[in-house]
Amino acid sequence: MKRKVFCTSTGCLEYAPARYLEQHDIGIIRVHVLFNGKDMLEGLDLDPVDFYKQLEKVDDVKNNLPKTAMPTRAEIMEHFDKAVADGYEELIIIAISSGLGGTYNLIRLVAEEYKEKIKIHVIDAKITCFAEGLLAVKAAELIEKGVDTPTILKEIEWIQKRMELFGIDGRLDYLIYNGRLKGGKAFFGKMLSICPVIHFNEVGELVPLCSVRTQKKALQKTCELLKEIIGDRKSEDYILLHLYTGTSVVDQLVEIEKDYGIETNHERVIMSPVSGCHNGPWLAGYIYVPIRRDSEPLE
Repeated sequence: MKRKVFCTSTGCLEYAPARYLEQHDIGIIRVHVLFNGKDMLEGLDLDPVDFYKQLEKVDDVKNNLPKTAMPTRAEIMEHFDKAVADGYEELIIIAISSGLGGTYNLIRLVAEEYKEKIKIHVIDAKITCFAEGLLAVKAAELIEKGVDTPTILKEIEWIQKRMELFGIDGRLDYLIYNGRLKGGKAFFGKMLSICPVIHFNEVGELVPLCSVRTQKKALQKTCELLKEIIGDRKSEDYILLHLYTGTSVVDQLVEIEKDYGIETNHERVIMSPVSGCHNGPWLAGYIYVPIRRDSEPLE
């Protein structure tokens, strides 16, 4: 059976090391970024480094927020039509968390229209950025090994339940004005220099995991939480990397993590501009993806 993997552009595969797209045939369904009067396709029309440098210079964040928009129905159909024309019989699509917008549901609805032409599995990543992208990479690797689709879907689910994306936003502006922190909590958080450690909960929403008073303490708390998550797992049993928007905060994190004996084992990956629209240019944190041991049951 001829199978193909797709990932939404928020999976950062085009910003990660080039080996991933060079080694695997993974299609990209692009999300739109609306900024400075332009409608841009993520991964094609804007460079993430330049994008975050522009955001750092925005004085009036509230009135100059970048926006995002789902891929259009026609754009999704174009991918599916080409897959059918190319002779694919089955697609596995890893989509940005449904907790961050309607992209997953739109892809799922369009996929329903193609059920007589091609079998399509649309997976809600319940996470985003390169954590999402690594799920697509895993699916592609298993397809190349000839693993059957039901087993691939179980492997993806196993990883989903255990992977983490978490970190801190150096400033609250974007979280507040995008509705992540509301009302009095947002106001007092900003005034008192509260710095939340954020992560994805079990249903795929980006939420505060805890809050501390300063950025340095938040970075320290992030390291403490990571140590707890890793536990006694050896470095060969997980992928650990830095996620960031601007470099200023991630450089601080690199210094602080030395005190905790933390060592990443993968290159850092810049955050998807679509995700960065909602978090701003001062985010730093980790993506942790466990690798299932042979001794660990799949179900």
